Amino acid sequence: MTHTLHRRGSEKSLKRDYVLLCMAAKGINEEGSDEKMREFLRINLRHNPVNIGDMRTGNMFNVPIEEILKKVTSTSIVHGVFTDQETVTHVLKDLKAADLGMSVVVSGPFGCVGELCQASGLNPHSVDFSGAIWGKRDKLPPDEILEVTTMCGHAMVANNLVKSLVDEVKSGGKSAEAAGKELARICECGIFNPVRAAELLKEMASK
Repeated sequence: MTHTLHRRGSEKSLKRDYVLLCMAAKGINEEGSDEKMREFLRINLRHNPVNIGDMRTGNMFNVPIEEILKKVTSTSIVHGVFTDQETVTHVLKDLKAADLGMSVVVSGPFGCVGELCQASGLNPHSVDFSGAIWGKRDKLPPDEILEVTTMCGHAMVANNLVKSLVDEVKSGGKSAEAAGKELARICECGIFNPVRAAELLKEMASK
């Protein structure tokens, strides 16, 4: 899966952004995978994720968590988002102990993810890298806007909405934290990091 892979930003900022994804392999381990993915979500929830969701149902900012858990199916793709390595290490250790037999993808800065796997006693099956952006890059919004919008891997967070929320934060009409959560509601599958978004919005508003 790559929709969690193309997040942009400085190393310092990206060290505040980790996504865990779990899914079944079609025709391989789909049978009974719904309950295994629920357990994946329950394990994530024990460690207070800043976002969680199922791309078929929604995320914790637009659907009650109980409903997300209830509606998980064998074709779901479920996610948890965290802001620090220590917490992700604990999640991965719990997932290793649970031995769900499911594919779990961890997205984050390459070196940090390597450290997470080592600390959790896990050997990565494979590694994916983002190949950056090709084409007419002059058509893209500024990098500081992309740092926010690329946290939604399906491009559902609009550039102009980010700019509008920066203006609201700058004027005092809305807190950066509230603005981050507003953006998180739009990213349906639940991979958007509202905590990092608030930090980025606050930084833009201060300029």
